[in-house]
Amino acid sequence: MLQLALIRQQPDFVKKRLLVKNFDASAAIQSILLLDEKRKKLQLELESSQAGLNEISKAIGQLMATGQKDKAEEKKKEVALIKSGLSPLQELLDNADSQLQEILLSLPNLPSAEVPSGKTPDDNVVVREGGSNPQLPAGALAHWDLAKKYNLIDFELGNKITGAGFPVYINRGARLQRALIQYFLDYNTAAGFTEFQPPLVVNEASAFGTAQLPDKEGQMYFVGGDNLYLIPTSEVPLTNILRDTILKEKELPVKMTAYTPCFRREAGSYGKDVRGLNRLHQFDKVEIVQIVHPEKSYAALEEMVLHVEKLLQTLELPYRILRLCGGDMSFASAITYDFEVYSAAQQKWLEVSSVSNFETFQTNRMKIRFKDQQGKMQLLHSLNGSSLALPRILACLLENHQGTNDISLPEVLHSYFKAQRLTLNA
Repeated sequence: MLQLALIRQQPDFVKKRLLVKNFDASAAIQSILLLDEKRKKLQLELESSQAGLNEISKAIGQLMATGQKDKAEEKKKEVALIKSGLSPLQELLDNADSQLQEILLSLPNLPSAEVPSGKTPDDNVVVREGGSNPQLPAGALAHWDLAKKYNLIDFELGNKITGAGFPVYINRGARLQRALIQYFLDYNTAAGFTEFQPPLVVNEASAFGTAQLPDKEGQMYFVGGDNLYLIPTSEVPLTNILRDTILKEKELPVKMTAYTPCFRREAGSYGKDVRGLNRLHQFDKVEIVQIVHPEKSYAALEEMVLHVEKLLQTLELPYRILRLCGGDMSFASAITYDFEVYSAAQQKWLEVSSVSNFETFQTNRMKIRFKDQQGKMQLLHSLNGSSLALPRILACLLENHQGTNDISLPEVLHSYFKAQRLTLNA
């Protein structure tokens, strides 16, 4: 959520930056400023009435102490009159507050100055590329055919048990999935991220804190009987660990990582690259989150981008890094870098990670703060990234490393998987 003070002080700047996200905030900003003025006047009137009430109450006490009961009774009538006006005044103030909050929640985060203008993924900027495309053997298969050939994943069985988008990993497929998860966690903890095992369901306050609500309620699975949500990413529970917390500067940065299954309804995505592992309703992901000093968040962002890039390099996969344009960014992000891996069999780029800086957008909702050296309370900055999402990584590993009758694995996975390759006769 944007800070009200920023909108008060620089309304034109806010409107200009939001246009980079193709969001016209003119009407919303005008309403916010009007409601803010109304709220301040009502607050002043209420405080003035309360102060007057306190003064009269003191006078009544003095009159009673000096035996002036009749005058005291007259003053009590004034108290009753003032009190009768307090409730409607408070109601008006509450309504103004509520309307103000509702409009503030409708505004996306301001994009960083580094964010390029644009409306679609075609306007994203390629920052750099790495690795090289493999030379596949004749008759190379897409991962869904490889999964069947090597008996790694059963998509039809998942469809029988639950529905489309819920695959069943079998034998070596399950072991390879587990090997990747363990490797990603070890890689992250070696870089100073503390591992957590958070809940897979969160309450409304947690989903609100990371801006899944009210923006993405249609994308989350809702457990109606308990008013809980299945997590779309472990970013949600991880960041909320510090909700309503005041940190000390010496405790910064806070670096967290977690493996969790993730659940997304993917509403509106039917027919869009949904085959095989390309788009699932349940998938595994290892996440990294940082809570940092506001002056150091862009250095932390660069550190996280390099961290994910080096991880992809160890998997021996061709990749590219994109800086997302304003129109392709999420509601809450100030800047996002997407990582895509090239699927040689499908001949397309597949997104496997997003690394984002949210600046104060999430921490303002969650009240994650610190006291600076002058003793002033400030909001911290939050960042998160996939390190990594497994489905498309696994898809590209199978496709890009396939031979005629085996699939070789990158060296970093040999000790985790206890084998160097997948073969037909295993």
